[in-house]
Amino acid sequence: MELIHATEENFDQLITENPLVLVDFWASWCGPCRMVAPIVEELAKTFEDSLTVLKVDVDDNQELARRYGIMSIPTIILFKDGQKQWTEVGVKPQKHFEEQIRQSLES
Repeated sequence: MELIHATEENFDQLITENPLVLVDFWASWCGPCRMVAPIVEELAKTFEDSLTVLKVDVDDNQELARRYGIMSIPTIILFKDGQKQWTEVGVKPQKHFEEQIRQSLES
């Protein structure tokens, strides 16, 4: 599963046309973002049949960051059927994200 670099132009379409979407709001200069990146990549592989993973560079997509109230990065948001399910700020263990995603898949 490849990560999709979303922009303000394609974001809304991507979160509505895919049933379950994990969005990583990040920036290239952000140390914690670099720490969470391999976790996000692993989640994309683990859930490749049921999860679409988007990366949103907050420097290039400031309007999206404002829309979703991104105050700190990394911020991970999960959307199900276009609706925000949960938000996590900062670096968390991969198992934490896996549990959250499984709960969303089951509900």
